[in-house]
Parts: sequence; structure tokens; C-alpha cells
Amino acid sequence: MSSSPYMHSFTFHCFMLLFSRQGKLRLQKWYVPLSDKERKKISRDLVQTILARKPKMCSFLEWRDLKIVYKRYASLYFCCAVEDQDNELITLEIIHRYVELLDKYFGSVCELDIIFNFEKAYFILDEFLLGGEAQETSKKNVLKAIEQADLLQEEAEAPRSVLEEIGLT
Repeated sequence: MSSSPYMHSFTFHCFMLLFSRQGKLRLQKWYVPLSDKERKKISRDLVQTILARKPKMCSFLEWRDLKIVYKRYASLYFCCAVEDQDNELITLEIIHRYVELLDKYFGSVCELDIIFNFEKAYFILDEFLLGGEAQETSKKNVLKAIEQADLLQEEAEAPRSVLEEIGLT
């Protein structure tokens, strides 16, 4: 899949949620300042609304003054809220690109990957969308950045001798 030229100028104005079929929130990224109480209420209301929808229904809905775009992949729902004037098809493509990145990194991502490696899921999302803006649409470039971060982390965690710690080797 080639990069969409439209994604480069796309900005999320609201938030992205990942949740299970049981309604458990697995990841949340907010691009607007809200209190914890507001976030919890929005998450709860939105999860209930989406889970109540029939599988054959459209993946777009108007909710409050926002457009909600969601897609289910296996046991996870990926849900984004964007402003009314934003393009829901580009939002759907953003969701799909994020799932592709997770798939490439984890090798067929599943809910347990997100649960046990949530920091990686957030890191991948931040490499792709930063501050709600598409930073990098090339899967190859995003995965390269993640690979480099993994190597740095491995080096930092590698056991070192006392002499190396104080800089004598």
C-alpha cells in the first residue's frame, strides 16, 4: 500500500481509542485537553454506543459535535473522533495504517500484544501521529525509527562491567 498524499496534511483534532469487544479500554490518545472525569465519561459513552451497533452498520457516526470513525480488527475496536469537517475516509485510512504498523511490528498483532506491550503501541502511534498530525506515512520509515529505538533500549539495558560504568574501558 503506498502512502496517501492526503495523510500528510491530515490532523486529528480529538482522540483515538482502542478497546476490546468486552468494552475494556486498551489504549487512549487524546489530542485535546480534557479532565480525567471528562475522558472517562466520553470513553464509557462512546464504547457503549459502538458496541451496541450491529456489525453490518456503517463505521461512521455523528456523536455530539464530532464524527466518530471506527473499525474492528479481530477482538479490538480502533476508534477515532474527528471534527465535523474532517474526512472520515482519510480517518479510516489512518486507522488502517496504524493497524498495519502494529501488524508489522508484532507480526499479526493481537489484543495481548497491546496489553503487554502498551508502551510500544503508544510509541508506534507517536511515530506515526504526533500531536494529532500525521508525521510519517511511510510504514518503512516508521518501522525503521522503532527498530532504532529498540536497539538503543537494548544497548541501555545490556549488562556492563563496573569499569565500563565509570568509563575506564
